[in-house]
Order: sequence, then C-alpha cells, then structure tokens
Amino acid sequence: HTAHSAKSTNCSYIILSGSMPPAGALRLAALVSLFSVSLLLSSDESPLLKPKVLIAIVARNAAHSLPYYLGCIENLQYPKERIAIWAATDHNVDNTTAMLREWLKAAQSRYHYVEWRPMEEPRSYTDEWGPKHWSPSRFNHLMKLRQAALKAARERWADYVLFADSDNLLTNPRVLDLMMAENRTLVAPMMESRSLYSNFWCGITPQVDKHRQYTQNQIIIKAYLLVHVQTMESSQFGSFQVCAKLIYYGKWPYVTNIPRSSHSSDVQMYVCNKEHYGFLPVPLKAHQSVKDEEESFTHTITEALIDHTVKPSQLLFVPPKPRDMMGFDEIFLINLKRRTDRRERMLNTLDILGLEVTVTEAVDGKALNSSKLQALGIEMMPDYKDPYSGRVLTRGEIGCFLSHHATWTEVVERGLQSVLVLEDDVRFEPRFKKRLQTIMEDVEKAQLDWDLIYVGRKRMQVAQPEVSVEGVDNLVVADYSYWTLGYALSQQGAQKLLSAQSFHKMLPVDEFLPIMFNKHPNAAYMTHFEPRDLLAFSVEPLLIYPTHYTGEPGYFSDTETSTIWDDEAVSTDWDRTHDPKTAQQGRIRPIAQNSVTGDTPPPAVRASRDEL
Repeated sequence: HTAHSAKSTNCSYIILSGSMPPAGALRLAALVSLFSVSLLLSSDESPLLKPKVLIAIVARNAAHSLPYYLGCIENLQYPKERIAIWAATDHNVDNTTAMLREWLKAAQSRYHYVEWRPMEEPRSYTDEWGPKHWSPSRFNHLMKLRQAALKAARERWADYVLFADSDNLLTNPRVLDLMMAENRTLVAPMMESRSLYSNFWCGITPQVDKHRQYTQNQIIIKAYLLVHVQTMESSQFGSFQVCAKLIYYGKWPYVTNIPRSSHSSDVQMYVCNKEHYGFLPVPLKAHQSVKDEEESFTHTITEALIDHTVKPSQLLFVPPKPRDMMGFDEIFLINLKRRTDRRERMLNTLDILGLEVTVTEAVDGKALNSSKLQALGIEMMPDYKDPYSGRVLTRGEIGCFLSHHATWTEVVERGLQSVLVLEDDVRFEPRFKKRLQTIMEDVEKAQLDWDLIYVGRKRMQVAQPEVSVEGVDNLVVADYSYWTLGYALSQQGAQKLLSAQSFHKMLPVDEFLPIMFNKHPNAAYMTHFEPRDLLAFSVEPLLIYPTHYTGEPGYFSDTETSTIWDDEAVSTDWDRTHDPKTAQQGRIRPIAQNSVTGDTPPPAVRASRDEL
C-alpha cells in the first residue's frame, strides 16, 4: 500500500490504500465494476456481494474506550473487504491519536481502504470549559467532520455510511445486516443504558424548546446512525446542517442533527429496537474530566459483560490494568466449580474494575447426599419453612451456607482483619470501586465498630427508613435483609458467625445473618441463637445488584433449583413471580426505600427507587 497525503485548512489526512485514479478513470472504473458485477450475477456459482459500507470514526480523548470499541468493530459479522474505515481525531489530551494510528496501520490490509485524518494541535477548543464541554466551535467542527465522512462515502464507493461514536459498544455482531434489512434511508439501532437515557430523542415540540421548530414526529439520533447514501441522494437530502450555535436539550448536545434537513426532504428517521444491539454510557456534565469518562465507560463494559462477550481489539496492545484490594486483606469470589461461565465473566469484570480477587470454590448442593450431610452434623432448624414458599431447606441453600461458612473459617484461621465477600452473579453500580473505598475510609475515620457491611442485598423491612450512621455518608444500620450478594466482613464478625454453631440448626444463610444482628421478624427462629450481637450495616445506596431477576432471560438459581435437604428425590423450583414476597416488596413506602443515586444527602431524604 502507498500513503497519499493532502492538506486542508483544519487538518491533514492520509489515505492508506492504493493510488486513487483521476475523475475520468474513476468513471471508467465504475463502468467496469458494474459490468463485472453483472457478470458475477449471471453466474449461478457467484455469490451476491454485500453492500459497501463506510464506517466513520470520530474520536476525541477516547484512549480508555478505543480498545473495546475497535474490538466490537473487528467483531462485526460482515465481510471486511466490503468495509472502509474513515477515521478522524483531534483536540486530544490523551493517547487517542497514537492508539488509533496503531490500529489503522494494523487493520488497513483487512479492510477495503482506510482514510486517516489526524490533527495534533490544538489540544483544546478556545471556547470550551473542559474536555467534556460541548462548545459551539466543537459542535460545528464535529458536524464538518461528519459532512466530510459523508462526502467520502459518496465519492469513493459506499452504499451505506455508519456513523459510530467511539465510546459505544456494538455487542451485536450482526448489526449491519439487521439495520440494512430495515430498508430505510436513515436508521439507527437503539442502544442500551442503565439509566433513563438512550441514543435518540423524539416528540420535541416548539413548546418544549422554543429555539427549534421540530415537530413531534421527528427523531434525533445520537451515537449510531446508518445512512443509505444512494437513497439519500435521490431524495435530495445531502448534508448535515451545520449550526452556528449549539443545539441543546437539557444538558447534552445533539451531535447528529440530520432531522432538520431530512424532515424538509420527507426522509423519515427510524430507530430499531427489535433486538439488542449494544450499549452506550450516560454523557457527562460539562465540568467533568476524562478520568470521570473513563470510570463511566468502565461501568458500560461491566454491564455489557453480563450477557455478552466484549473483548479489546486484537490489533492493539492494551497494558494490564493495575489491581488492588481496596484496602481489604482479601477479596473472596465464591463460585461453583461447574459454573465456569460465571467465573469467567466475574474475573473479566473484576479485572476491568482493577480488583485483585481470590476464587474460593463453593460447596455444590448437588453433590451433597444424605451421608455427607450426616457426617457434617447438619440438621435443619426445627419447624423451619421458607416464610413465603412454604418449602423446607434445599440442598442448594445448604451448599450456599457451607460456602460462606468456609470463607468465614478462612478469615479467622488466617487472621484477616477485613475482607470483601462476593458471589458470582452480581452486577456493579457506577464508580463501584471509588464509592466503596470512600465508605470504608470514612468508617475507619469515624472509628466505627462493625462486623458486617452489606454491599448488596434485598431489603425486607418495609415500615420505616433505616437509620443513617453518624459521621459516615452512605451507610445505614441494617434491618431485616435477604441475599448475600456482597458484604464486607471483619475478623470480629467472622468469629461471631462461627461461634453460633449453626450446623445442627441450619437455615438459609440470608435468614441466619439477620438473626445474628437481632433483626429477624420470626422470634422463634431467633431463640435458637445467643448472643445476637452482630454489628451489621449496609451501604446506601447499594453498590451491587443481581445480574438477573426471576423470570428474566438468563436467570437461574443454584439454591432454589435444587432438592429438599432430606430427600434428594424431591426437587424444588420456586418462581418468585407467583409468591407473596413480591407483593410485600412492592409495598415499601417511598420514605423507607433505598435510593440508587450516588448523592450524599441522608438516605431518608433522597428520591429513590426500590432496588428489589
């Protein structure tokens, strides 16, 4: 390949491909190409070539997201010889330019051609407040770059052009075929986000925003947009509107404002939500930093990993992320040996979060027979029944209890002062690591005497809000709770749990813990354990949630889907959707609910969502 350079008023670019012919030769080449395609189509043995696509990449301060973003581009199930890459980057304060150049050099032989438009200086816009601020000059420059990409798609050979933001993850490798199958001039895949945010807006009227005359049937697209170039030409719609001032709705700009032109040309815009297509992060506020953006994107990756495979580009060297244990002596990950899928996902997720963990093998309830239970001296608590389903203890629940019990034993035997215990079916909230570190640092500063701190749980006490801990933001005194998704445990707490001698009066571990801190609603159960002086707290808002809930695709419980403890011939499979527990959770009064924001006012006064 040869490299051709050219200059423009605002940037330079290199076309990494073969020599480009003059205009006359281009027309001749087009005729020859058309004749060749017709010959191919006349042969029964020749496959129909797929449409040609130009992927337009515009990246700024994206070194943290490029490896995974480009990995998704590489993973697209579409012939690479039918794809061209058009890439531009400028105004960077990080390593985006070098990283994108490295990838383009390695990838150029795989794709039809690669066009590269870097600009090293300046590193910022004169009218911006910071790297996350959408100033008028930044917005206008972006529109010009996208117009240039559209022009390149027309002039080269493309049937379609895909505008793809560099902080999004296309986790569906079939997205190009799926969008083309919609047979629309302008179509975008609906991207997923954990919050009330998406990659499109609609229904914007002059009453909502007096600065524009958008009608209610218009759609504004951000992040991803597939444009059918030839249809667009025939509809006399051919350019991005370059606005003199920023177009804002709320806090964020519209970075793809085709609709004003498309509406006047009777070109409809479509957003497709027929399948899952990918993820996008919530945009940051103007005053936030590139580091804040990196943390936000880290959360986007961890969300994508729950049900999808997301790997960094094979063409880039990505140095390993430094890992630590957030000040804990150990972070334990409890995992069944046969659940390799969960182990792999959690290890990948924790690696991305920068956490060093120790995998501890869980006790498999399926491997527990009557003789093993007898040898361990395990007996169910007299008259125990699940308070909602009415069933007795399952072997899966016994295996879960023994798994946590083994971890408590290791904490005591090794003299570990504080540990974090995680189960393998959890998802992490944004900025998990920083938020938990801050809470634990505040706990230490306040010299709080603690045994156990829930990081994730199902809150069961529904009458009153939990009491905030004085001197420690985002921490409450724990009330009756279910689940052992994740919790911090002290040496003192582990000793108290082991001293309860629970094997001969066993019940589920998430029923046992509230008994030990004297908050279980069943007084008869509590009489079996003395003392009940575990000092239990909970982070508020919670920082860990289940990956799946009952009834959702991908849900499976190794504790519920099991057999009863004393008869392996009797199987259990409890569906919470038909159980009174669900109704009880729905009755949590707003003042008693936990919130899911990262704000710092006292928990009782925050607007919130039931995390259950």
